[in-house]
Amino acid sequence: MEDKDKNSRRKFLDSSLKLGLMGVVGGAIATKLVDATAQEGEKVKVLTQDGHVVEVDSNTIRKVANKHAAGLKKEYNVREGFPGRKFVMVIDLAKCKNALKCTEACNAGHNIMGQNAWLKVYKMQNNKDTSPYWQPVQCQHCDQPACVTVCPVDATFKRRDGIVLIDNERCIGCRFCMAACPYSVRVFNWEQPNQPALPEGYEYTPDHAGLPSKMGTVDKCDFCPHEIAKGDLPFCVTACPQGVFYFGDIYEDTVTNGEETVKFSKLIKDKAGYRLLENLGTDPSVYYLPPVDRLVDFHDADYNFEQVQYISIPNTEN
Repeated sequence: MEDKDKNSRRKFLDSSLKLGLMGVVGGAIATKLVDATAQEGEKVKVLTQDGHVVEVDSNTIRKVANKHAAGLKKEYNVREGFPGRKFVMVIDLAKCKNALKCTEACNAGHNIMGQNAWLKVYKMQNNKDTSPYWQPVQCQHCDQPACVTVCPVDATFKRRDGIVLIDNERCIGCRFCMAACPYSVRVFNWEQPNQPALPEGYEYTPDHAGLPSKMGTVDKCDFCPHEIAKGDLPFCVTACPQGVFYFGDIYEDTVTNGEETVKFSKLIKDKAGYRLLENLGTDPSVYYLPPVDRLVDFHDADYNFEQVQYISIPNTEN
């Protein structure tokens, strides 16, 4: 049953997705959505760019999506990203209960070993008298990334679709990017990673980071562009049993956690979304929803990290 649920979340073919992640039916995701959910000639609902729900013949969606997907394959460049896309993530802190399935899935999907996890979940607390909560933290995929600015060999680069990647074929291990990152989300491979053998004929590409990792280079969250290319969500999104992570396209103003699809702008406005260290001007692509009205009591019996982070929560009243 659990495998069935995970598969459903991975393909995010829930009927609610018919209302999002397409704009008018943009993205290679449309092909999988329609092929797996609609019968020939069936009417399906989609969300237009101006926020209206309309019914469209599934055959029309297939034709548009297939044409769009073919264009992506033709035009895609690893350093440019997916044409016409701008990815965004929203993390709902009210839902997180430290299941750590996100970290496990990320590690497994990228062959990350030991303490070099790209996604960590921290116990957060404003002060000793206030209620604690869990906060997942990974690369924020900033629009003004300090890491890119300081890299002397162009190993770290920013794509037009919002994703920041590392080319470990170029990385010289200077760790300037680690020093420049205000979120401390990068990890350094001090030793040769003990990773399983790659398939015969596998060719390295920076958009499938971690395969392989290399000693003396830097790793970090990559937003799973290799999964996006297949029409799937990032590993952390599909693995989370609480639906903490939402992922989508800011141009389409839609994000989904695989079960629920919502308008990005409305979600951020209605739930007082904010970004970490906003005052630094890094312009992150990861948004957080405040840890209010939590769905579960806070328990830390299985807490795997020793440190407790004391932070200042931004004023969300304005």
